[in-house]
Amino acid sequence: MRVVVTIQHPGHVHFFRHSIAELRARGHEVHVFARESDVAIALLEAYDIDHEVLAGESGSLLSLATVQATYELRLLARARRIEPDVITAIGGVAAAHVASVLGTKSVVFYDTEHATLITKLAYPFADVICTPSCYRSEIGPAQRTYPGYHELAYLHPDRFEPDPTVREEVCLEPDERFALVRLSSWEASHDVGHGGFDDPREVIDRLEAAGCSVRLTAEGEPPADLESYQFTAPPERMHDLLAAADIVVSEGATTAAEAAVLGTPAIYVNPASLGYTADLESEYGLLFGFNGPDRHTRALEKTDAVLEEPAETWTQRRERLLEDRIDVTEFVVQQLETVAGPQASNRSPSSPNPSES
Repeated sequence: MRVVVTIQHPGHVHFFRHSIAELRARGHEVHVFARESDVAIALLEAYDIDHEVLAGESGSLLSLATVQATYELRLLARARRIEPDVITAIGGVAAAHVASVLGTKSVVFYDTEHATLITKLAYPFADVICTPSCYRSEIGPAQRTYPGYHELAYLHPDRFEPDPTVREEVCLEPDERFALVRLSSWEASHDVGHGGFDDPREVIDRLEAAGCSVRLTAEGEPPADLESYQFTAPPERMHDLLAAADIVVSEGATTAAEAAVLGTPAIYVNPASLGYTADLESEYGLLFGFNGPDRHTRALEKTDAVLEEPAETWTQRRERLLEDRIDVTEFVVQQLETVAGPQASNRSPSSPNPSES
């Protein structure tokens, strides 16, 4: 079959990375198209995934519509030549629209309930919408649920083994306790009106007082007085660092969830409570979410409590999670083959691939 994968965010690269490799190993044609966004292209290159960039970054919410329109038009032109059996994406606005125009199938994966702009633009046009079983919205007959999280498409132990040498790359001693702090830019369409910590400086001071060295990663520019805490490491090493940390304190849901499924306790400070962050908290106690006017103070108090727990606590909780949840890459590949199969079987085996002619 012929598969088109669209990438518009670094997290999309991680999610589809192993599925692309698996599909190609099974003899399917996979065409990857991307929109320049943060470190997405750097990750595609680091993982040696053939791709074509169709549009640049959007500098603001106001420019996003123009960039998205450019991306969709160029994707439509490429897909028309390829004649794919299925187009897939996370969020899936461009994928669902282009598939609808071409009369092909679309499979959309998503886990962010409050991103209503994306869901309103994508869901009505998508053939299949795959969500974690903890997703809080009922979508209708197109919805397929699975017992997992997006992060288990690339951080399941069958797909990922942490490399402890990452400590050396960020100047940490082998036995040194450390915390990773993730600050968000709050510029995404679903972040408007939201915020995280009141004072990131106080967060770092609290962690250092508890005996942790701190490494900081931030979307955009961090506060000037925190620049010295930023680390330099390739983006593909981020998950090694999350696995090695004693605690992760994050304003971003994805980073918090990644840490949790790796067995690193995560403090998540953000007004948005999502199905998967709530599930990681209520079912497994690996993530602790805080919102409301006193979120900053309560998060700092919980940080102290988490650091007092023995490491075995988090190992045991992760083991229970892995017993309950699946390797999501297997589910992705199965869905694409199931949806695309009837269309692919109707094509003559001798039909040339338009992209090669």
